Amino acid sequence: MYKLEDIKTIHLEVTQNCQAACPMCDRNMNGEGINPHINLDELSLDDCKQIFPPEFIAQLKTMYMCGNLGDPIVARDTLEIFKYFREHNPAMWLSMNTNAGARDETWWTELAQVFGKMGAVIFSVDGLRDTNHIYRQGVNWDRVERAMKSFIAGGGRARWDFLVFEHNQHQVEQAEQIANEWGFEKFVAKKTGRFVDANTNKKEKHQAKDRKGEETAEIKKPSKEYQNRALSTQDKLIEKYGSMDAYYDVAPIRCKVKDEGSLFITAEGLALPCCWTAGRMYKWWHKDPRVEQIWNFISDKSALDARQGLARVFATGIFDNIEASWNKPSCSQGKLKVCATKCGAEWDPFSEQFK
Repeated sequence: MYKLEDIKTIHLEVTQNCQAACPMCDRNMNGEGINPHINLDELSLDDCKQIFPPEFIAQLKTMYMCGNLGDPIVARDTLEIFKYFREHNPAMWLSMNTNAGARDETWWTELAQVFGKMGAVIFSVDGLRDTNHIYRQGVNWDRVERAMKSFIAGGGRARWDFLVFEHNQHQVEQAEQIANEWGFEKFVAKKTGRFVDANTNKKEKHQAKDRKGEETAEIKKPSKEYQNRALSTQDKLIEKYGSMDAYYDVAPIRCKVKDEGSLFITAEGLALPCCWTAGRMYKWWHKDPRVEQIWNFISDKSALDARQGLARVFATGIFDNIEASWNKPSCSQGKLKVCATKCGAEWDPFSEQFK
């Protein structure tokens, strides 16, 4: 797939901790409780120094914090980790995706100074004071507003990503106007892929729950103008191939992370090609998460521990083995299905979110 010296981008999941309970996030069981297969792991500054020595950081163009399960703002060492990368590569791009519901003005101002003009925060805020909490359960609006304003006032470059649902679609134009007034460089009305099923089922709504297991809101699909276009593309693929599974069996893979030389590091410290491959490891609805196909490529999880050296992880052959699977006759015969669903040539719900 690629060699260690080809890596130019690091996607870092610094923590599995989060103050929110978003009902369509794999960290939560519809918002009710924590995924039983995760241990709320978190990487420290010392962990990152082990994984990323200065000479490796020097070859990078980008490091961004996002991930599958947590939010970087709740991790203890997030700011210090960004400082470490900036110290050893003043010209690289730094960024972070966050729900914005934590930290004080001083922290956000300092982050803006560390990033300078070579970095940005993507604020994932899905509504205004009266609606953001419907999906971002547990996120306080006053803290969100304080974070946004403090970061921008400190000189930070900011983007607002607004997931559009039925309950907030009436606020898209108002939110964009506020974004402009507050100094955001960009506002994105994001056409969520959360209603796009990788098989043939199409979700119209999703029932959210709170930590006590009580039902809160029904998260419903927005009107057509804000829907992910992969929903309609899916119908055409089923007509062409007979089923989505038949499409995945033959889909050519255009690997996004291979093209950009990107490597994903989980909050456990594991090195994998991308957040999508890692994201198949701990689905909460499985009694045994190892039923997922990605585990066929992981004989020993500890062998992927980047704290023992990235060169050691590359030597396991997992990246080449994943790429080799793309030439298998079908997913049932070894082609890694998550690669076909996320990077298949004819279906791309991820990219369609931003169109």
